[in-house]
Amino acid sequence: MKLHREGYKIILISTLLFSGILFGLSEMDAPQWLVVLLGIPLLVLYVLIIRFFRDPARYANTTLNGVTSPCDGKVVVIEEVEETEYFKDKRIQISVFMSPLNVHVNRNPISGVVSYFKYHPGKYLVAWHPKSSTENERTTAVIKSDTGTEILFRQIAGAVARRIRWYIKPGDKTTQGEEMGFIKFGSRVDIFVPVGTKINVEINQTVTAAETLLATYT
Repeated sequence: MKLHREGYKIILISTLLFSGILFGLSEMDAPQWLVVLLGIPLLVLYVLIIRFFRDPARYANTTLNGVTSPCDGKVVVIEEVEETEYFKDKRIQISVFMSPLNVHVNRNPISGVVSYFKYHPGKYLVAWHPKSSTENERTTAVIKSDTGTEILFRQIAGAVARRIRWYIKPGDKTTQGEEMGFIKFGSRVDIFVPVGTKINVEINQTVTAAETLLATYT
């Protein structure tokens, strides 16, 4: 299983810490029941940490006028809203919640050029809170397709996720489905598409980064 580079440091620290705890118990001649009592939860936690940073291969469902999901997770919002940061007009918002069990690699929803990017420090409300999209730590990215359509999406930190990584900047050329960032330990991504765009997903639907077609625009 391939591991994402964002996890290397955390996995190394976890390995040293958990090994140190078990070695210390052994050196103190701790009773077997205590070693098992502590060892099993530590092993489960270690496996979960390893699993969190997995980076499976993805094959983009590329389409000229399609918007693919930028992350794995569950669709929690589909509604028409006022987008106030960049477009300053009505857009359809699609929000995908990522639990700690999901793959947390973020991918470009369309191919094109990054026309806008901004990092916003902020709060750490739970990711499904209505105000998390505007008050939490987040990034806002806009990609302009070759046909001129712009798609905005936000990486949003949650109550546990307090580290957002991104690998794009204004002027960069992007490829649909290509890695653009990572959010650690539970979070959400909002995607804003033009009003009138055909939405191909439903509330509570499970989606896969790069592979699930969220919407099709004209």
